[in-house]
Amino acid sequence: MTATAPAAHLLTPEVARRRYATVCALFWFPIGLYVPSLVLLLGERGLALAAVAALLSAQGLTVAALELPTGGLSDVLGRKAVLATGGVLCLAAFVLLGLGTAPWLLITAILLMATSRALASGPAEAWYVDMAQTHSGPDAELRSGLSRGSAAMSASLAVGTLLGGLIPWLLGSTGVAEATGGVIVPLSVPALIGAAVELCYIGVLLRLPEPPRPPATLRSVLGGVPGTIVSGVRLATGERVVRKVVLTTAAVGAALGAIELLTPGRAAGITGASESGAVVYAGLATAGFASSALGARLAPLVARLAGSSGRAVLASLAGMTCGLALLGVTAPGDGQSASTPAVVTGILGYVLVYLCLGSAGPNENDLLHHRVASSARATALSVQSLALQAVAALGGLVAGVLPLGPLPLLLTAAVVGAGALMWVRAVPDGPPPGHPDGADALAASAASGEPVAERAVGREKGTR
Repeated sequence: MTATAPAAHLLTPEVARRRYATVCALFWFPIGLYVPSLVLLLGERGLALAAVAALLSAQGLTVAALELPTGGLSDVLGRKAVLATGGVLCLAAFVLLGLGTAPWLLITAILLMATSRALASGPAEAWYVDMAQTHSGPDAELRSGLSRGSAAMSASLAVGTLLGGLIPWLLGSTGVAEATGGVIVPLSVPALIGAAVELCYIGVLLRLPEPPRPPATLRSVLGGVPGTIVSGVRLATGERVVRKVVLTTAAVGAALGAIELLTPGRAAGITGASESGAVVYAGLATAGFASSALGARLAPLVARLAGSSGRAVLASLAGMTCGLALLGVTAPGDGQSASTPAVVTGILGYVLVYLCLGSAGPNENDLLHHRVASSARATALSVQSLALQAVAALGGLVAGVLPLGPLPLLLTAAVVGAGALMWVRAVPDGPPPGHPDGADALAASAASGEPVAERAVGREKGTR
């Protein structure tokens, strides 16, 4: 494949990497801002805890339901239009969260946020890969850009979460609620700051060039999106390496679901009070995001040391398994208190989990993007995201019914360890050998219904 786009549409790889990292940071920083205060804000606006739990569940279900349609929309309509739509919806959601006092306004804000998250799941990364391959062909080096974007996302979440917890505390004695008649309260200020950041995000998107694609019509969108979804799902289940990536993502989702459910209670158990436990958990979450950012930046180095992206995934998942095991063996049972060595060891395990999570992601997606064409790229990323979210929800449910103690986390360690074993067999970097058109041939196979695994694996048999 050769570059065919006009020069005006091309960015150098370095500029594309910077733009991609900027877009990731600007989208996720506002989300980090509102995460620490969201539940408390909804409660202060009059929603009961049961209603808040139901609303957050509805948010997760909305994201999951829209993953594939929005991914297909991005593949048919274009990355920039879908990202900009998500940014506008996110801006509206933050304004409603910051200023809304009626329950129906808050519910609308959460659903708009969920829709925005679904729209943003994949198109930015797909844009970067499109731009890199338009400039350098299907063998373009992707790992460093994916690493930079993932690191920017995790770092912005870390900083946003820290500030989102500090800002309401700093404003608590300023009388902002009295001055605004209760419309703005300290807990709502992070959402309003997030709205301002969203304006910057939309402004950056408007200046984002995009490789040319055929003009989209209503007929092409309505007819193209379902076909793109089907071909993306077929590719994700039929091509061996892509299938490994999706299954590995699902295994990681099980671990994250359990960690996110159990860690707040464990933090409260350490301090002896829910309020101080919330502060400890905020600190842990920030450390986790920062560790994930560091791991993402180290992903290219891990791949070089391991010899390939596949070996790097194996090493990262093995490290994540060890971190989960440390969390499991140091977890106190119901009514028990943890010793200081157990607490320190558990924190080290938590940091190791997120460090290795950050390292695994860019290397997995480097393999995925070399096997998926532009016409199905965002859809494949949506399949991956759907696997993560669905299994994370299941993992949280299973962990919730198991007795407190080592068992839930040790089970998730076994699940991630099984995912690591899928990468023991070597996987070559780059497009599958023997394919004249690389990823485009695989996408064409998926769209036509021909078994992708037979075409891809048959030609790679001698290299694995």
